[in-house]
Amino acid sequence: MFQFSPSFRKVIYEFYYKQKFWRPIIQVLLFVLITVFFHYLWWNGGLRSFLAQFAGFEAFRHYMVWLVFTMSAWIDQHILGLEVIRQGTTIVIPDHGFVEVVEDCSGTKQFYQILVLFVLFPGPLKHKLWYIPFSIFIMHCTNVARIVFLTLTLLWFPQEWDFVHLYVMRPMFYVVLFILWMIWVEQFENPRIQKKLEELDTR
Repeated sequence: MFQFSPSFRKVIYEFYYKQKFWRPIIQVLLFVLITVFFHYLWWNGGLRSFLAQFAGFEAFRHYMVWLVFTMSAWIDQHILGLEVIRQGTTIVIPDHGFVEVVEDCSGTKQFYQILVLFVLFPGPLKHKLWYIPFSIFIMHCTNVARIVFLTLTLLWFPQEWDFVHLYVMRPMFYVVLFILWMIWVEQFENPRIQKKLEELDTR
């Protein structure tokens, strides 16, 4: 089987990772490329419709809608002390309006996005096995916090609700995703690269 020579691999590692200038640029570009690729695949490439053919996917998405709604409504009622009426998966705030948790609010897209990002992005497999579920959990908590914040926006700034929903809360997913990715790069990927370079230096 053909294999790259150690000297060639060393050149690749040094160019993409060891160089202080190129390494963060290449890594950020790879993050953007994977993120844009997934976004296209989900909305225009047929991935969403393909997954929807499986009963397990639809059942999971419906369950996540229920879970996000239940957790958000519970926080509104028992932690924030809001008067809340539950109607299906809709949080109704009397005399103010409502926040409906629909399928696109389930967080399913973000879960798959995390999975694709960290499967494709370089890094140690043994850490991916726990970091991917951990990141999915963090994204789920972010989603619940988003619904709760939208409920508060309905109370405090109802005229700004659409703006907050579209231009603050939706981009927040990508901010959290970027932070999770940065942690991965700094804590796991870069140390792995450095260790690999040290091994090549000794050969």
